[in-house]
Amino acid sequence: MPGGLQKKVSKNKDGTMPVLEHLAELRLRLFISAGALLVAAIICFSNINLIRGILTGPLDDLQLIFLSPPEAFMSNLRLALISGLVLSSPVIIYEILAFIFPGLARPEKIFLLLVLAGTVVLFSSGVLFAYYVVFPMALNFFLQFAANQLEPRFTVSEYISFVFSFHLGFGLVFQLPLLTWALGKLGLLTSGFLKRNRKIALLVMLILSAIITPPDIISQVAMTIPLILLYEIGIIMVLISERKRLEMMAP
Repeated sequence: MPGGLQKKVSKNKDGTMPVLEHLAELRLRLFISAGALLVAAIICFSNINLIRGILTGPLDDLQLIFLSPPEAFMSNLRLALISGLVLSSPVIIYEILAFIFPGLARPEKIFLLLVLAGTVVLFSSGVLFAYYVVFPMALNFFLQFAANQLEPRFTVSEYISFVFSFHLGFGLVFQLPLLTWALGKLGLLTSGFLKRNRKIALLVMLILSAIITPPDIISQVAMTIPLILLYEIGIIMVLISERKRLEMMAP
């Protein structure tokens, strides 16, 4: 081995890697992931004003405040860590896939890649929809309670928590088509079941919209309409999976 830089990986007779080799590989990949997160967090912390400016864009002229000496620093640190996690997520996802892929069969690899791609696309769509459509509505709803005796003042820590929990909720809700497709792929859910229970699903969507969004009709409708569309997309995806499964079972 040239320069002694390559290390021979020992394998069992059946071609599998011993447990100690798996643990060593896992430790290496965890170290790389942690290093990528640390570097990304440092980069984000050095550009924290830019990141915070993106989050406070919907506030217009309102300014954030902090009520204790360490609050601003700790909020910046938390924001840098969360942003660093997002920035380093491609490296972390790659390390996870590189660790588990050798033990998967080809159909399992394809299924995992499809789920991962769908998760990223749908989650990003949910976050963008929340940021550009629903979140400004929510802020306007809360700001309308301002009066002579009530001046809106948002602390930086509470605002960051509100922003991330709000957008995280939408990102998770937008996983509905992927969830129904995966359950249908596994045979745990059928398109007929989803069609028969549209009314129940609509009721659940209305309750979910009332929980996630502010208590005004505009925000709830803005949340419910995408949920209905996602539910119908989920039915179509499950139907496609069923037809493919029937084609594979046909002689």
